[in-house]
Amino acid sequence: MERRRIGIAMNGVTGRMGYNQHLVRSILAIREQGGASTATGELIWPDPVLVGRNEDKLRGIAERHGLTRWTTSLDEALAEPDVEIYFDAQSTQLHDKAITRAIEAGKHVYAEKPLAEQLEVALELARAARAAGVRTGIVQDKLFLPGLRKLKRLLDGGFFGRVLSVRGEFGYWVFEGDWQQAQRPSWNYRVEDGGGVTLDMFCHWDYVLHNLFGRVHSVQALAATHIPERVDESGNTYPATADDAAYGIFELDGPDGPVIAQINSSWAVRVFRDELVEFQVDGTEGSAVAGLRRCRVQHRSMTPKPVWNPDVANPLDFRAQWAEVPDNEEFDNGFKVQWEQFLRHVVADEPWSFDFLAAARGVQLAVLGLRSSDEGARITVPELVLP
Repeated sequence: MERRRIGIAMNGVTGRMGYNQHLVRSILAIREQGGASTATGELIWPDPVLVGRNEDKLRGIAERHGLTRWTTSLDEALAEPDVEIYFDAQSTQLHDKAITRAIEAGKHVYAEKPLAEQLEVALELARAARAAGVRTGIVQDKLFLPGLRKLKRLLDGGFFGRVLSVRGEFGYWVFEGDWQQAQRPSWNYRVEDGGGVTLDMFCHWDYVLHNLFGRVHSVQALAATHIPERVDESGNTYPATADDAAYGIFELDGPDGPVIAQINSSWAVRVFRDELVEFQVDGTEGSAVAGLRRCRVQHRSMTPKPVWNPDVANPLDFRAQWAEVPDNEEFDNGFKVQWEQFLRHVVADEPWSFDFLAAARGVQLAVLGLRSSDEGARITVPELVLP
C-alpha cells in the first residue's frame, strides 16, 4: 500500500491539550497504527515538527517520543519543504498572527477552538484562507464522543419523532488554587488573556447544536463570575476577571420545527450526574440522555406515568426505567478521528465541513452570548456567510 508522508508543524504541543490529545493520542497514535488510510487505499503518514517557545520542554517531548524535528521558530517550521499543514493549539490570543503567517506560507491550517476572541478576526482568517486556496479545519471534538455518536445514530433513525428540546449540563469544580492546585491554567480566568467559560464553551455548543439539531437563531445568556479571586501557578492571588459560568437558552431551526435548548456551563459546580457533560433530548416519541460515553433512552411506549404527590414517598425508580444504547462499534479517540478526517480532506479531497466558517460561527455565538448577558436581552444570531 502506497504511503504518503505529510509534514505537520504543531504549535502549542507543550500545553495540556496540544500534547495529550493532539500529539500523543492523535498524531502519534496514527503513526503507531501505520497511518491514516484513504478511500483509495493510500496511507497518510503524519510527520510532526514540534513548535513552541520553551526549548527545554520541546526537547524533552521529542526525546520521550523518539522525534527529531522541533524548533522554537515558527518561520523555520513553516519553511520546511515537506510541511503542508500548520496546527495551532496555543492560547486563543496567539492564534491570529501565527495562523496568518501559516496561510501566507501556503499551508493548510487546523486549529483548536476558539479560533479568535472576536468574530471579525475569525472571519478575516476564513477569508484569507479562501483567498490563498488553503484548506482549514477547526477542532469540534465533542461530535466524535461515543455518547454523542450514539445520539446521532438515534436522530438519524428517527427515534425521537419531532425533537422538542435539549437540556445540557457541563462542568465541574475547578479548585481555586489555594489549598488544592487548579485543574485549569490561570489564564482561563482572566478576560484580558482570552479567558472565560462563555468564549470557551459556547463555541462547542454551537457546533453540537448545529450539527445535531439545527442552526441557532437566537441566544439569551447570563454569564457570571462566581469565584472572584483565584491563585495562579506561582502561588500568587489574582482577580478573576473572566466569567466562570454561563447559563444559556438557544432557539434552533430544527428540521421538523423549532427546538429549544438550555445549556449550563460552569467551572464552579460540583458534579451530581454520571458524566461531566450530559445532554437530555426530548421528542414526541422518545427521550435520550447522552454523555461523553454513555447514552440511555426511554421510548414513548415505556414512559411511566408519575403523579405529583408530595405527601408520599415516590414509588418510581426513574433511572431504572431507561435502557442503555449499545456501542455496536468500537469508538476511537474523538480527536484522533477528526485528525484522520482532516488529513484525508487535505490529501484525498474527502468531504469536510468543519472549516474556518464553522469556527467563526462558534465565535459568533460566544460573542453574542456575552452581549446578551451584558444587555439582559435575547439576541438574534444572523446566519454567517463569507462575502
